[in-house]
Amino acid sequence: MATPGAEEDVLSRYRSPLVSRYASPEMGFNFSERKKFGTWRRLWLYLAQAEKLLGLPITDEQIQEMEANLDNIDFKMAAEEEKKLRHDVMAHVHTFAHCCPKAAAIIHLGATSCYVGDNTDLIVLRDGFNLLLPKLARVISRLADFAEKYADLPTLGFTHYQPAQLTTVGKRCCLWIQDLCMDLQNLERARDDLRFRGVKGTTGTQASFLQLFEGDHSKVEELDRLVTAKAGFKRSYMVTGQTYSRKVDIEVLSVLASLGASIHKICTDIRLLANLKEIEEPFEKDQIGSSAMPYKRNPMRSERCCSLARHLMTLVLDPLQTASVQWFERTLDDSANRRVCLAEAFLTADIILSTLQNISEGLVVYPKVIERRIRQELPFMATENIIMAMVKAGGNRQDCHEKIRVLSQKAAAVVKQEGGDNDFIARVRADPYFSPIHKQLESLLDPSSFTGRAPQQVAKFLKEEVRPALIPYQSKMGGKIELAL
Repeated sequence: MATPGAEEDVLSRYRSPLVSRYASPEMGFNFSERKKFGTWRRLWLYLAQAEKLLGLPITDEQIQEMEANLDNIDFKMAAEEEKKLRHDVMAHVHTFAHCCPKAAAIIHLGATSCYVGDNTDLIVLRDGFNLLLPKLARVISRLADFAEKYADLPTLGFTHYQPAQLTTVGKRCCLWIQDLCMDLQNLERARDDLRFRGVKGTTGTQASFLQLFEGDHSKVEELDRLVTAKAGFKRSYMVTGQTYSRKVDIEVLSVLASLGASIHKICTDIRLLANLKEIEEPFEKDQIGSSAMPYKRNPMRSERCCSLARHLMTLVLDPLQTASVQWFERTLDDSANRRVCLAEAFLTADIILSTLQNISEGLVVYPKVIERRIRQELPFMATENIIMAMVKAGGNRQDCHEKIRVLSQKAAAVVKQEGGDNDFIARVRADPYFSPIHKQLESLLDPSSFTGRAPQQVAKFLKEEVRPALIPYQSKMGGKIELAL
């Protein structure tokens, strides 16, 4: 058998579809080996710079050597070192030291593995939120434009997925937007609540750094502050074990799981509306909906969002369980689990936001279908208006109620038993009893009179709550997004 080439070798191994098929290049890079180990080297540089500033015998030449080799990573050597040492951090210490011989003695000085491991995770989580937030804002912006456009278009409301009072297409969209605005606030809060682990030592006591600075507590505190600032954080956790508390991961994945729930609900609504032929997601000119049924226009993008959102919602169970079994200052059964769940949560959130943006930029509304469905149900909903009009014309409320009960049941039988159209209004027109209000029937059946304050609610909501929340992201609203697959 021939030795496979590089391309064939890739095809012969499992690759996560989150990266190979769906996620954006920037989110893929955020969780890449290059980002991770490049950040490790920067953290070692920050530590050395701060230690030098506070008086430890570290030279400018050593600092310059480290700066010159931040991205010069020999991944092959690191892999060989890790295979030999069975320790990823020490493997990269040795690899960094190999290209920085003058700085070798002071790399990782006083630190524990979690100095680079946990602090890098916190940087990556923060950067992940910074990638997601503009994408979420873009989705909200696109849906806000859609809601504004269709703020006045009456549509049949549903409770229990049964016909209910009318709403408008724009008002329904605002239900989606409100959930996403809550997610925007939650993601911002989770990002802003993140702190740096900082320089805390092996069990969080900073004992090694206190020894390096000969018992000077103020210098140890300043070291922690300096490194935290260099990494772009305003605060560090005041107390840690060997790791930062794994409850932080719960907070991070909880807001992402909540985002998943919002998107699942939105895309389920779109799928149901597609079945009713009232609204459809974008459909490409040459797109095939079914291999067997060429007429089909399946809502595959919304289905993809629902599929991946379910995965996102389940991932929060990992940090919940991990946090609950972190014995004392730490135990390593968190590591392998976190390698999977943290990256997958952000990658999955990235994918469903990109897909929902694509959907929201091309939603198609079919007003005639919506109008027809309203005509089928509105006559029954208008019965109270008809009774009130008859009473104003001098009729008896109880007599009118009985007349309408009989006529509506006959009309319902035509719909349910014969599959015909709702002929309730035709029966009212044909009944001499209702002659005093025959000329009012058109106005009594105007769909816009049944939508209440829906249009006004849309306008007020978009103006006062939605648009202001998007102001920080205005420069990143960008153009339309095209899906690769």
